[in-house]
Amino acid sequence: MQIAPNFEAEKWKALSLDDPTHADWDVAISAFDSRIRERYLAPADFLVTAEKETRATERRFGFAVLAIDCLLVETLGAFLEGLEESTNRSKEIFCQFLTSRPRFKVAFSQALAEKFYKEFRCGVLHQADVGGTSKVWSVGPLVRTEGESIIVNRNEFHTCLSFEFTAYLDELRNKSNVQLRSNFRKKMNFIART
Repeated sequence: MQIAPNFEAEKWKALSLDDPTHADWDVAISAFDSRIRERYLAPADFLVTAEKETRATERRFGFAVLAIDCLLVETLGAFLEGLEESTNRSKEIFCQFLTSRPRFKVAFSQALAEKFYKEFRCGVLHQADVGGTSKVWSVGPLVRTEGESIIVNRNEFHTCLSFEFTAYLDELRNKSNVQLRSNFRKKMNFIART
């Protein structure tokens, strides 16, 4: 089973990750980087780029971009926490990510993160629509409220998420982040199980 492009689960299981200075850590992080970029970031990047020359009122890929990004928020949140699965914890993981990661926490309070989770994450992934009167847009600030509505700039959301993914990789490369690395290994070991 491939867990990343050209990277089999058996190769992951053979890595020597007990030693924080072992070169296999570079291999592990590179495989994870490839997994996330190829499966999530590159497709969303493609959709965002495809609409760059289109007028904002004619852009149609926002729901697809946001769906991919919401999947990735929850995925990265599970890696950060070392959770094998997010069953019955997706709201907690999702909101924790939005309220703790530097690019998002400046825009998301706990209440706004919870509303965003319900109206966007759950709405887009379960109903193929956003809840309430909220809107997906491609210009303006990352997120803003107008009355009861949330308006998210899916391009800015994607840019912030890409930045946070790169920051997470940098954090994993730091040998002193023992707990973060342990959480990462736990999640990857679960993915690589047979």
